Amino acid sequence: MIGAINQILFGDTQIREYATVTVKDIIREKVYLKINETEYEVSQNQWLLCLNPAVFGVWLPGQNNIKHLQKARYSMFFTTVSASGKEKTIAALTLDFFENISDEAGVLVLLKVKAGRIHHLNLFSTRLLYNKYYKKPQTSFEQLKAFSSAYSYPRRVRIISFKEGDYYNIFPMDLLGEIKPGNKYVFGLRHTNTALAKIIQTGKIIVSEVPFEYKDTIYKLGSHHSSGAPPVEKLPFKVIESEQFGFYVPDWVNSYKEISIIKTINLGSHMLLWGQVQNECELKKSTGHLFHIHYLLYLYQKSKGVLYPAV
Repeated sequence: MIGAINQILFGDTQIREYATVTVKDIIREKVYLKINETEYEVSQNQWLLCLNPAVFGVWLPGQNNIKHLQKARYSMFFTTVSASGKEKTIAALTLDFFENISDEAGVLVLLKVKAGRIHHLNLFSTRLLYNKYYKKPQTSFEQLKAFSSAYSYPRRVRIISFKEGDYYNIFPMDLLGEIKPGNKYVFGLRHTNTALAKIIQTGKIIVSEVPFEYKDTIYKLGSHHSSGAPPVEKLPFKVIESEQFGFYVPDWVNSYKEISIIKTINLGSHMLLWGQVQNECELKKSTGHLFHIHYLLYLYQKSKGVLYPAV
Protein backbone atom coordinates (compact mmCIF):
# COMPACT_ATOMS: atom_id res chain seq x y z
CA MET A 1 0.00 0.00 0.00
CA ILE A 2 2.76 2.46 0.95
CA GLY A 3 4.56 1.74 -2.31
CA ALA A 4 1.38 2.41 -4.28
CA ILE A 5 0.84 5.73 -2.49
CA ASN A 6 4.44 6.74 -3.17
CA GLN A 7 4.01 5.88 -6.83
CA ILE A 8 0.82 7.95 -7.11
CA LEU A 9 2.05 10.97 -5.19
CA PHE A 10 5.74 11.02 -6.00
CA GLY A 11 6.21 8.73 -9.01
CA ASP A 12 8.96 6.92 -7.12
CA THR A 13 8.79 4.09 -4.61
CA GLN A 14 12.27 4.53 -3.10
CA ILE A 15 12.10 7.57 -0.84
CA ARG A 16 15.40 8.72 0.66
CA GLU A 17 16.76 11.79 2.39
CA TYR A 18 19.20 12.93 -0.27
CA ALA A 19 19.76 12.13 -3.93
CA THR A 20 23.23 11.80 -5.45
CA VAL A 21 23.77 13.49 -8.80
CA THR A 22 26.42 14.95 -11.02
CA VAL A 23 26.23 18.25 -12.87
CA LYS A 24 27.33 18.08 -16.48
CA ASP A 25 27.22 21.78 -17.41
CA ILE A 26 26.26 24.39 -14.82
CA ILE A 27 24.24 24.37 -11.61
CA ARG A 28 20.76 25.67 -12.47
CA GLU A 29 19.85 26.62 -8.91
CA LYS A 30 20.68 30.03 -7.45
CA VAL A 31 20.84 31.42 -3.93
CA TYR A 32 20.13 35.02 -2.92
CA LEU A 33 20.91 36.67 0.41
CA LYS A 34 18.89 39.70 1.45
CA ILE A 35 20.60 41.97 3.99
CA ASN A 36 18.03 44.49 5.19
CA GLU A 37 16.67 45.75 1.83
CA THR A 38 19.66 44.85 -0.36
CA GLU A 39 19.78 41.54 -2.23
CA TYR A 40 22.94 39.73 -3.34
CA GLU A 41 23.38 36.59 -5.40
CA VAL A 42 25.59 34.31 -3.29
CA SER A 43 25.12 31.00 -5.12
CA GLN A 44 28.80 30.07 -5.18
CA ASN A 45 29.62 31.78 -1.88
CA GLN A 46 27.29 30.06 0.60
CA TRP A 47 27.79 26.81 2.49
CA LEU A 48 25.98 24.87 5.19
CA LEU A 49 28.54 24.42 7.99
CA CYS A 50 26.55 23.11 10.98
CA LEU A 51 23.43 20.96 11.35
CA ASN A 52 22.36 21.63 14.93
CA PRO A 53 21.73 24.51 14.89
CA ALA A 54 21.67 24.94 11.12
CA VAL A 55 24.34 27.54 10.37
CA PHE A 56 25.37 28.93 6.98
CA GLY A 57 28.59 30.63 6.09
CA VAL A 58 28.22 33.30 3.41
CA TRP A 59 31.24 35.00 1.87
CA LEU A 60 30.74 38.70 1.14
CA PRO A 61 33.68 39.98 -0.93
CA GLY A 62 34.74 43.54 -0.23
CA GLN A 63 32.47 43.90 2.81
CA ASN A 64 34.06 45.46 5.90
CA ASN A 65 31.23 47.12 7.81
CA ILE A 66 31.05 44.51 10.56
CA LYS A 67 28.78 46.55 12.86
CA HIS A 68 26.27 46.90 10.03
CA LEU A 69 26.32 43.14 9.43
CA GLN A 70 25.87 42.33 13.12
CA LYS A 71 22.69 44.40 13.37
CA ALA A 72 21.20 43.54 9.97
CA ARG A 73 18.10 41.50 9.07
CA TYR A 74 18.81 38.41 6.94
CA SER A 75 16.82 36.18 4.61
CA MET A 76 17.97 33.66 2.04
CA PHE A 77 16.11 32.46 -1.07
CA PHE A 78 16.75 29.32 -3.10
CA THR A 79 15.56 29.25 -6.71
CA THR A 80 15.58 26.76 -9.55
CA VAL A 81 14.93 27.06 -13.26
CA SER A 82 12.28 25.18 -15.21
CA ALA A 83 12.75 23.66 -18.65
CA SER A 84 11.33 26.89 -20.09
CA GLY A 85 13.97 28.94 -18.28
CA LYS A 86 11.63 30.47 -15.68
CA GLU A 87 13.20 31.02 -12.25
CA LYS A 88 11.10 30.02 -9.25
CA THR A 89 11.73 30.32 -5.50
CA ILE A 90 11.37 26.88 -3.92
CA ALA A 91 12.69 27.63 -0.43
CA ALA A 92 13.24 30.65 1.82
CA LEU A 93 14.92 31.06 5.20
CA THR A 94 15.07 33.83 7.77
CA LEU A 95 18.36 33.92 9.66
CA ASP A 96 20.04 35.59 12.62
CA PHE A 97 23.60 36.86 12.79
CA PHE A 98 25.84 34.35 14.62
CA GLU A 99 29.47 35.37 14.10
CA ASN A 100 31.85 36.60 11.40
CA ILE A 101 35.41 36.15 10.21
CA SER A 102 36.99 39.25 8.69
CA ASP A 103 39.57 38.96 5.93
CA GLU A 104 41.40 41.46 3.77
CA ALA A 105 39.31 40.32 0.80
CA GLY A 106 35.94 40.39 2.56
CA VAL A 107 34.03 38.79 5.41
CA LEU A 108 32.56 35.37 6.11
CA VAL A 109 29.28 36.02 7.90
CA LEU A 110 27.84 33.11 9.87
CA LEU A 111 24.05 32.98 9.97
CA LYS A 112 21.85 30.73 12.11
CA VAL A 113 18.54 29.57 10.63
CA LYS A 114 15.52 30.99 12.47
CA ALA A 115 12.60 29.78 10.32
CA GLY A 116 11.93 28.48 6.83
CA ARG A 117 9.38 27.96 4.07
CA ILE A 118 9.59 25.27 1.38
CA HIS A 119 7.61 25.02 -1.86
CA HIS A 120 8.96 21.92 -3.62
CA LEU A 121 5.66 20.04 -3.16
CA ASN A 122 2.22 20.90 -1.82
CA LEU A 123 1.88 20.98 1.97
CA PHE A 124 -0.04 17.67 2.13
CA SER A 125 2.67 15.75 0.24
CA THR A 126 5.46 17.42 2.23
CA ARG A 127 3.82 16.57 5.55
CA LEU A 128 3.20 13.00 4.40
CA LEU A 129 6.85 12.56 3.50
CA TYR A 130 7.97 14.06 6.79
CA ASN A 131 5.66 11.96 8.97
CA LYS A 132 6.54 8.71 7.17
CA TYR A 133 10.27 9.08 6.45
CA TYR A 134 11.90 12.07 8.17
CA LYS A 135 10.17 12.37 11.56
CA LYS A 136 12.74 11.35 14.14
CA PRO A 137 13.52 12.51 17.70
CA GLN A 138 16.38 14.58 16.32
CA THR A 139 14.60 15.92 13.21
CA SER A 140 11.73 18.37 13.63
CA PHE A 141 9.68 19.72 10.75
CA GLU A 142 11.55 23.02 11.12
CA GLN A 143 14.83 21.15 10.70
CA LEU A 144 13.48 19.41 7.61
CA LYS A 145 12.70 22.84 6.16
CA ALA A 146 16.22 24.05 6.97
CA PHE A 147 17.96 20.99 5.49
CA SER A 148 15.75 20.76 2.40
CA SER A 149 16.35 24.47 1.79
CA ALA A 150 20.12 24.11 2.19
CA TYR A 151 20.21 21.15 -0.20
CA SER A 152 17.99 22.89 -2.71
CA TYR A 153 21.39 23.98 -3.98
CA PRO A 154 23.65 21.04 -4.96
CA ARG A 155 26.39 20.46 -2.37
CA ARG A 156 29.64 19.09 -3.76
CA VAL A 157 31.23 16.11 -2.00
CA ARG A 158 34.98 16.25 -1.39
CA ILE A 159 37.50 14.04 0.43
CA ILE A 160 39.40 15.13 3.55
CA SER A 161 42.83 13.71 4.43
CA PHE A 162 44.82 14.01 7.65
CA LYS A 163 47.95 12.33 9.04
CA GLU A 164 50.01 12.61 12.20
CA GLY A 165 52.67 10.01 12.94
CA ASP A 166 51.10 6.56 12.52
CA TYR A 167 47.57 7.97 12.66
CA TYR A 168 45.71 8.97 9.51
CA ASN A 169 42.15 9.43 8.32
CA ILE A 170 40.39 9.88 4.98
CA PHE A 171 36.69 10.71 4.87
CA PRO A 172 34.08 12.51 2.69
CA MET A 173 32.44 15.87 3.45
CA ASP A 174 29.93 18.26 1.90
CA LEU A 175 29.83 20.84 4.73
CA LEU A 176 32.70 22.90 3.34
CA GLY A 177 33.43 25.63 0.85
CA GLU A 178 36.18 27.20 -1.22
CA ILE A 179 36.76 30.96 -1.18
CA LYS A 180 38.80 31.54 -4.31
CA PRO A 181 39.60 35.29 -4.15
CA GLY A 182 41.44 34.93 -0.83
CA ASN A 183 42.62 31.34 -1.42
CA LYS A 184 40.77 30.28 1.73
CA TYR A 185 38.72 27.23 2.72
CA VAL A 186 36.03 26.77 5.36
CA PHE A 187 34.98 23.44 6.88
CA GLY A 188 32.26 22.30 9.26
CA LEU A 189 33.42 19.14 11.08
CA ARG A 190 31.22 17.28 13.53
CA HIS A 191 32.58 17.16 17.07
CA THR A 192 32.29 13.36 17.03
CA ASN A 193 34.78 13.12 14.16
CA THR A 194 37.78 11.17 15.47
CA ALA A 195 40.26 13.35 13.57
CA LEU A 196 38.95 16.76 14.65
CA ALA A 197 41.08 17.31 17.76
CA LYS A 198 44.24 16.24 15.93
CA ILE A 199 43.47 18.50 12.96
CA ILE A 200 43.02 21.48 15.28
CA GLN A 201 46.19 20.65 17.22
CA THR A 202 48.41 20.31 14.14
CA GLY A 203 46.60 22.96 12.06
CA LYS A 204 46.80 20.97 8.84
CA ILE A 205 44.25 19.39 6.51
CA ILE A 206 43.94 18.35 2.87
CA VAL A 207 40.83 18.59 0.71
CA SER A 208 40.57 16.67 -2.57
CA GLU A 209 38.27 16.98 -5.56
CA VAL A 210 36.86 13.57 -6.47
CA PRO A 211 35.13 12.06 -9.53
CA PHE A 212 31.54 10.89 -9.18
CA GLU A 213 32.46 7.46 -10.58
CA TYR A 214 33.97 6.61 -7.17
CA LYS A 215 30.69 7.17 -5.31
CA ASP A 216 30.62 3.73 -3.66
CA THR A 217 34.23 4.01 -2.50
CA ILE A 218 33.60 7.55 -1.23
CA TYR A 219 30.61 6.44 0.84
CA LYS A 220 32.52 3.53 2.35
CA LEU A 221 35.03 6.08 3.61
CA GLY A 222 32.16 7.72 5.50
CA SER A 223 32.56 5.17 8.32
CA HIS A 224 35.93 6.79 9.10
CA HIS A 225 34.14 9.81 10.63
CA SER A 226 33.46 7.96 13.88
CA SER A 227 35.53 4.78 13.82
CA GLY A 228 38.81 5.85 12.24
CA ALA A 229 40.56 4.33 9.24
CA PRO A 230 42.03 0.83 8.84
CA PRO A 231 45.76 0.27 8.28
CA VAL A 232 46.60 2.08 5.06
CA GLU A 233 47.69 -1.16 3.37
CA LYS A 234 44.16 -2.51 3.87
CA LEU A 235 42.46 0.32 1.98
CA PRO A 236 40.75 -0.89 -1.23
CA PHE A 237 42.81 1.59 -3.30
CA LYS A 238 46.33 2.95 -3.54
CA VAL A 239 47.37 6.24 -1.98
CA ILE A 240 49.98 8.85 -2.76
CA GLU A 241 51.68 11.23 -0.33
CA SER A 242 50.95 14.94 -0.69
CA GLU A 243 53.80 17.24 -1.71
CA GLN A 244 54.17 19.37 1.45
CA PHE A 245 52.36 17.64 4.33
CA GLY A 246 53.02 14.03 3.32
CA PHE A 247 49.37 13.12 3.98
CA TYR A 248 47.77 10.12 2.25
CA VAL A 249 45.59 11.00 -0.74
CA PRO A 250 43.65 8.42 -2.81
CA ASP A 251 45.38 7.93 -6.15
CA TRP A 252 42.06 8.43 -8.00
CA VAL A 253 41.38 12.03 -6.90
CA ASN A 254 41.39 14.81 -9.50
CA SER A 255 43.34 17.31 -7.39
CA TYR A 256 44.10 18.28 -3.82
CA LYS A 257 44.84 21.37 -1.73
CA GLU A 258 47.05 21.44 1.37
CA ILE A 259 45.58 23.86 3.90
CA SER A 260 46.77 25.45 7.14
CA ILE A 261 44.02 26.01 9.73
CA ILE A 262 44.21 29.54 11.14
CA LYS A 263 40.93 29.88 13.09
CA THR A 264 38.22 27.73 14.67
CA ILE A 265 34.71 28.56 15.92
CA ASN A 266 32.36 26.23 17.79
CA LEU A 267 29.04 26.37 15.93
CA GLY A 268 27.14 23.72 17.92
CA SER A 269 27.16 20.17 16.60
CA HIS A 270 30.04 21.14 14.29
CA MET A 271 33.33 22.99 14.58
CA LEU A 272 34.18 25.59 11.95
CA LEU A 273 37.74 25.43 10.60
CA TRP A 274 39.01 28.42 8.62
CA GLY A 275 42.09 27.75 6.53
CA GLN A 276 44.61 29.17 4.09
CA VAL A 277 45.59 27.15 1.01
CA GLN A 278 49.35 26.50 1.05
CA ASN A 279 49.73 24.24 -1.97
CA GLU A 280 47.62 22.87 -4.81
CA CYS A 281 48.30 19.85 -6.98
CA GLU A 282 46.30 18.75 -10.04
CA LEU A 283 46.57 15.05 -10.86
CA LYS A 284 44.00 14.43 -13.58
CA LYS A 285 41.13 16.16 -15.37
CA SER A 286 37.70 16.00 -13.80
CA THR A 287 35.00 13.85 -15.39
CA GLY A 288 32.33 15.34 -13.12
CA HIS A 289 31.87 15.78 -9.40
CA LEU A 290 29.50 14.10 -6.94
CA PHE A 291 26.75 16.31 -5.47
CA HIS A 292 24.02 15.90 -2.86
CA ILE A 293 20.59 17.42 -3.33
CA HIS A 294 17.61 17.04 -1.04
CA TYR A 295 15.03 14.50 -2.11
CA LEU A 296 12.37 17.23 -2.20
CA LEU A 297 14.40 19.04 -4.86
CA TYR A 298 14.78 15.75 -6.73
CA LEU A 299 11.00 15.26 -6.71
CA TYR A 300 10.44 18.83 -7.88
CA GLN A 301 12.97 18.44 -10.71
CA LYS A 302 11.40 15.12 -11.70
CA SER A 303 7.94 16.71 -11.92
CA LYS A 304 9.36 19.40 -14.24
CA GLY A 305 11.51 17.07 -16.35
CA VAL A 306 14.79 18.82 -15.48
CA LEU A 307 16.65 16.15 -13.49
CA TYR A 308 20.40 16.18 -13.02
CA PRO A 309 22.04 12.87 -14.04
CA ALA A 310 21.68 10.44 -11.15
CA VAL A 311 24.80 8.76 -9.76
